[in-house]
Amino acid sequence: MRKIIHIDMDAFYAAVEQRDHPGLRGKPVIVGGQPDSRGVVSTASYEARKFGVHSAMASSRAYRLCPHGIFVPPRFEVYKEVSRQIREVFHEYTDLVEPLSLDEAYLDVTENKANQPSATVIAKEIRRKIRERTGLTASAGVSFTKFLAKVASDMDKPDGLTVITPDRAPEFIDNLPIEKFHGIGKVTAGKMRKLGIKTGADLKKYDRFQLHEMFGKSGAYYHAIAHCRETSPVEPEHIRKSVGREETFDKDIGDRAEMLKIIRELAGEVERRLKRHGLEGKTVTLKVKFHDFRIITRSVTIPEYTNSARIMLPYLEELLKMTDAGPVKVRLLGVTLSSFSAESDPEITVYQPELPLKWN
Repeated sequence: MRKIIHIDMDAFYAAVEQRDHPGLRGKPVIVGGQPDSRGVVSTASYEARKFGVHSAMASSRAYRLCPHGIFVPPRFEVYKEVSRQIREVFHEYTDLVEPLSLDEAYLDVTENKANQPSATVIAKEIRRKIRERTGLTASAGVSFTKFLAKVASDMDKPDGLTVITPDRAPEFIDNLPIEKFHGIGKVTAGKMRKLGIKTGADLKKYDRFQLHEMFGKSGAYYHAIAHCRETSPVEPEHIRKSVGREETFDKDIGDRAEMLKIIRELAGEVERRLKRHGLEGKTVTLKVKFHDFRIITRSVTIPEYTNSARIMLPYLEELLKMTDAGPVKVRLLGVTLSSFSAESDPEITVYQPELPLKWN
């Protein structure tokens, strides 16, 4: 059985700004676009989150929720340098490191450079070293699957550590609200609630074939995580080729103005993910699934590398015009950016044989 740690920095961009600018400490800091722009929130400090501000939210809405918030433009070169320092700490223990973004990563420490049998001890040491070297706090989750480690790291934020042992895992899953399941988005969670699936215990009532029938290929994953059988490896040699976001609608849409509004929101989310990964690309792709389940994609390669929703939007609007969307109703829209620049940081996200596990 594996030992997996998920490290997640606490309000990373905002925490860096508060560290570097003492006058911002203890205040509601919102990193992202200005409130009078079409930008989005990249990260909000915990002081701002108390007012309902969160990442991927339109900056204008963040201002309405928190008018006394301090809006700060992001400094991605600084964040990337701090992220490099944090990854140096990870590699002192293992080379099986899968960064998900600049501020979070999975580590497989089943076998580790410190010859430390306890994953919990390693997680404590990593958090201590991050604080000493960067002045920032991190939360950690420790378990035997990536899914459980990821969920655990969210249980005691900020500056927390949660361990989910094999004997505790089934009860933990049973009581976990379906919205807390990593990999189950807001739309799918809503569909599950309509089916009476409110917790992990409810999800376990359905077998793999039923879940596949209801949710397609994702059904097998939902079944695996519900039964603590998720085995996806920590993959330090995988290079991300694209970043995208899509949304399926409860009701088919035939209004182009509504479609464009959704596309703007999707592009904003893609921008946030790109910037978290330190990526810029040149190929913009629009995905459309029509009411009859027919799927098409339209792409364009733009003149410059970008990670800006503002730059992508005019191209996405033109791509939408190249489809039958509007006269023909759609049930899904998706936005993707690919063809990343050589300077972009690849997402390094390996199979390790299962070994005996000692929990502390």
